[in-house]
Amino acid sequence: MIGIKAIGTYLPEARTSNFDRMNKFGMTESFVKHKIGFTEVAIKAPEHETSDLCVKAWEDLQENHPVTPDDIDCVIVCTQNPDGKGLPHTSAILHEKLSLPLSCAVFDISLGCSGYVYGLSVIKSFMEENEFKCGLLFTADPYSKVMNNDDKKTATLFGDGATVTLLDDKPVFECGKFVFGSDGCKKEGIIVKEDGQLYMNGRAVFTFTVRVVPDNIRDMLKKNSFPLENVDCFILHQGSLHIVNSIADSLGVSRERCPFHSAEYGNTVSSSVPMVLSREFDKQEMKVAVLSGFGVGLSWASTMLFRKHS
Repeated sequence: MIGIKAIGTYLPEARTSNFDRMNKFGMTESFVKHKIGFTEVAIKAPEHETSDLCVKAWEDLQENHPVTPDDIDCVIVCTQNPDGKGLPHTSAILHEKLSLPLSCAVFDISLGCSGYVYGLSVIKSFMEENEFKCGLLFTADPYSKVMNNDDKKTATLFGDGATVTLLDDKPVFECGKFVFGSDGCKKEGIIVKEDGQLYMNGRAVFTFTVRVVPDNIRDMLKKNSFPLENVDCFILHQGSLHIVNSIADSLGVSRERCPFHSAEYGNTVSSSVPMVLSREFDKQEMKVAVLSGFGVGLSWASTMLFRKHS
């Protein structure tokens, strides 16, 4: 059974403070702290490409869980903001930067906020079908590439970052069954338009989230025949503090069971869920976790993790 062995992460040192932009955007300190929840957002260095962020996450993984490049069977990069113009695929560029073997299969998947959960299903299935033993799932979506810094709806929310998840046949966590969903009719809720800039209908996205995501999580738990009250931790996409709290309230679980760790770096899109998971990973009291990603597409997905080894 293929599962999650370890996670490496990277957050740029540079930050933009939302407190410094309160007057510009007509925000109060209470709104920053208790609604959006992001006091600052992480911004990548101008010279760094998406693959460079992935390399940084790889270096973090290597510090704590060294992996020999020759042992890696496959690499998947989840991003909607690839290197250059997206051709060649970012995973091919990363293949060179990490000096991976010619036998290593690499490809990208284009998904945003739901991408990590989708990506786990893709790489797990791909590895098991092809009898692979060691794989890497990268996430990196530097929205600073498409950001309008004068747009309150996006500039105060999205931060840059990257993660890499190591999967093998002796995992710390095994995945449960997945439940997915899509609504392309609402695709313009989060979109990059012809001018190359990001636009978001915040109200529409929030409404979608609170109506769809709790039921998706309940459906997933039913599919896994697992009671909600026995879940130790709900690791939700960090769309905003208000979104995370609203989902917790709708599920009828305490907000403490839905950690919000992103206050000092922002919504890192496909890296959001694994970034939180990395901070909960070594807590032995977390035996069972729910993962749920949702957003651009509109797209959503949920699954479960079960701790197998310490």
